[in-house]
Amino acid sequence: MKGPTFAGIRCMVKKEFRQIRRDTRSLGFMIFLPAFMLLMFGFALTLDVKHIALAVVDEDGSQASRELVEQFSTTEYFDLKAVLPATTAIDPLMARGDIKAALVIPPRFAEDLLAGRSPSVQVLVDGSNALSGTTAGGYIAAILQTYSQRITLETLARRGLGRLSVPIAAEVRVWYNPELRSSNFLIPGLIAFILMVIVTVSTASSVVREKERGTMDQLRISSLRSSDLIIGKMIPYALISLGAAHLVLLLSQILFGVGIKGSYPLLLLAMVLFVCGALGQGLFISSVTRTQQVAFLLAILTSMLPTFILSGFVFPVRNMPAVVQAVTYFVPARYFLAALRAIVLKDAGLAAIWQQILFLAGFALLMLGASAARMGRGEKEPRPRRGRARA
Repeated sequence: MKGPTFAGIRCMVKKEFRQIRRDTRSLGFMIFLPAFMLLMFGFALTLDVKHIALAVVDEDGSQASRELVEQFSTTEYFDLKAVLPATTAIDPLMARGDIKAALVIPPRFAEDLLAGRSPSVQVLVDGSNALSGTTAGGYIAAILQTYSQRITLETLARRGLGRLSVPIAAEVRVWYNPELRSSNFLIPGLIAFILMVIVTVSTASSVVREKERGTMDQLRISSLRSSDLIIGKMIPYALISLGAAHLVLLLSQILFGVGIKGSYPLLLLAMVLFVCGALGQGLFISSVTRTQQVAFLLAILTSMLPTFILSGFVFPVRNMPAVVQAVTYFVPARYFLAALRAIVLKDAGLAAIWQQILFLAGFALLMLGASAARMGRGEKEPRPRRGRARA
């Protein structure tokens, strides 16, 4: 394959910009769809579990049992929906989804506490949603543990054992996301997901469109080289994609308060490498397919599913089986996502994310090289003679 020429690239870039400007649907797809997806996912997708509907069966009816119930009603994690007369009333409410958890306080609860015994409190949690069920169970266990510690200390004080304190006092400080907002975790993942899907899908149809219109053969018999074709087609889409990425970053700051704490040049470097890799993937798909429908399906399958499932966007990679974890090492969004979260949330420098930058650069070179090789192969393919074509 021969090297690129400036004149060829400039000619190709002008032609591609002219074609994109005429195709307003593709232009809107690349610019406004990322912003729309950010709004949809940003507001709809959340991992926060709050305002869990709780029912209480207080079979003791004492001051101590009412104090325990108050521990739940004063937090934002639980909403006390019903005080039930018996445990038999729990099942219908939980089956209809009216409540997600239930607390059953047994008879003689206060009496056992005063006697120094350990009364058992029953907790029922709706496990049909594993995430919310696990989270609700954890919240309830934490509240009961805090309440038990306070009762233990008060009991020991009443018995004349003086003012005691727990042996270890935990002083928890949360770094990088002190409010523990799930949006701070999800928004960088959304940016990676949106960029990968939009860039790959939009470029996957570019060369195929030339094939369907019959203009690809005109480009091949022209003086343009395959490297001119690749670079000339890549530059307009790269610029538009980076513009869309900045629009998404701006909306993330305005709507969700997720600003960039780290270095902007380092963030731009990671974005450029990631976009170039996605562009190369889209161009490669476009070079091996003959119709826009097939190119679209291949682009969706190779960009959306791996990025959403295997990049750590929603599901932690470390919790996956070992075989699946090995597959995630071939997903570029995993590295871009790690770099993006490190720069945006942790103010990390190049020393912390050089491995991710190196992999993104390697992925971009691999995909662009493969696309150029496919284009070069197309240059060498013999064209059918007119006589044979008629026959």
